[in-house]
Amino acid sequence: MSDARRAWPNGAPRVGQRVTRSRVVTARDIQLFTEISGDRNPIHYDETIARSTRFGGIVVQGGVTTAILNAVVAEDLPGPGTVFLRVEWDFKAPVKPGDRITGEVEVTRVREDKPITELATRVLLDDGTVVLEGTAVCYTVPLGR
Repeated sequence: MSDARRAWPNGAPRVGQRVTRSRVVTARDIQLFTEISGDRNPIHYDETIARSTRFGGIVVQGGVTTAILNAVVAEDLPGPGTVFLRVEWDFKAPVKPGDRITGEVEVTRVREDKPITELATRVLLDDGTVVLEGTAVCYTVPLGR
């Protein structure tokens, strides 16, 4: 059995297939990401400094914003066993604590010989503002089901 068939026992993702996942970003997310990354940039912590920037206040780290896409690809589409091989993301607008973000992926290409999927990716705020957009290439590891 090919890796693609083993990775997707219920069939490969289909071009045009789309999934979203949403969550509210919190100040605790900033703290947790700092523990992992060491990113202590004052625009994430110092309200006075952050207010003086073009962002007008505290913003979350980019890694917090992109994390929702990790959840979408690992949990929803393509699904369990999926890891990023390559991403190309453009950050368009800031995300602030209290914002509800929605990660969205759409399948643009599926390889038949390997469990590799290409995706269009976006993260949006509830008001429709696109905060991130780009592409990703993912590999889905066969999990031995």
